[in-house]
Amino acid sequence: MQTDLLQEARRQAEICNACRYCEGYCSVFPALHAERAFSDGDLTQLANLCHNCRGCYYACQYTAPHEFNLNLPQALANVRQDSWEDLAFPRAAGKAFQKSGVMIALAAVIGFALLFWAVRALATQGGEGFYAVLSHNAMVAIFLPAFLFPLFSIAISLRRYWRQVGAQRLKAVHLVRAFGQAANMRNLKGGHGDGCNFEDEDRFSQGRRMAHQAVMYGFLLCFASTSVATVMHYVLNMPAPYPLWSLPKLLGVSGGLLLVVGCVEMVRLKLRADTSLCAQGAFGGEIAFVGLLGFVGLSGLVLYGLGQTAAMPVLLALHLGSVLALFLLTPFTKMAHGFYRLAALAADSQRQ
Repeated sequence: MQTDLLQEARRQAEICNACRYCEGYCSVFPALHAERAFSDGDLTQLANLCHNCRGCYYACQYTAPHEFNLNLPQALANVRQDSWEDLAFPRAAGKAFQKSGVMIALAAVIGFALLFWAVRALATQGGEGFYAVLSHNAMVAIFLPAFLFPLFSIAISLRRYWRQVGAQRLKAVHLVRAFGQAANMRNLKGGHGDGCNFEDEDRFSQGRRMAHQAVMYGFLLCFASTSVATVMHYVLNMPAPYPLWSLPKLLGVSGGLLLVVGCVEMVRLKLRADTSLCAQGAFGGEIAFVGLLGFVGLSGLVLYGLGQTAAMPVLLALHLGSVLALFLLTPFTKMAHGFYRLAALAADSQRQ
């Protein structure tokens, strides 16, 4: 990790530790105030506990033009971003996406869409719906390794993280608490429960928290849709296509709508936010990830709406290409931050 980023975060954390004005703002400050000195692992843990709500910055009396020049949200964001790149497996891929995220995401979607268009020759004769374009076996052969790779990669990254922050053996109670905090986005409620100051220093809003919840639950609903369809196909012998009022379609359509709405709102908030409180150079990679995730939801909805038209093969290739790109890039995009946040929350529960 970059020593200068850690040194600046350490300097600011030591000042905050002496002040203690923001003690009740979020999970960061009780954890920060529990330490007397800060190792690199301590700073990595604090950085991944931080949700960048920015309330502490606007409440702080030591920000510029004070000589202390505190900007804790940015200092922790820089360490957090650097930790994601350093802990990624393989590391080079994590660094590359943060530098050229938009181009990599765009190239991956187009490249994989062309791949799916090229393998249409594997379509089974007499298949229905999407299987008339691409066989079920071909989809499984492509997506199963693409699904397993990010799980393997993220598992290595989380193991590295756990060792770096010096956490002990994980217990179920710590994991349950972490999932509970992540489910309601507790740390995005702000210091007084009024929300983030993400858009304007004088305005508290729950908008960012709700956008994150829409994206998270939208993604989970889409994943549940795929899981239910898998059970119906292999266990209940009920292959696709499924009607609108079937469980896979209800979960998938509602999840897709939440994904699109949440991603659009997150982009809007990012464009209005003060970039001086974000990680340096991370804007492009963040927009690339949010854009890719939103496109997955949007292309899925458009595909469902126009699935009986002549445009279906092209739309299917674009949707499957975006899904495959999302899977393979997950360990190197901000999608991985959800796993790091869970690990940070579990480690913090362990500390408590």
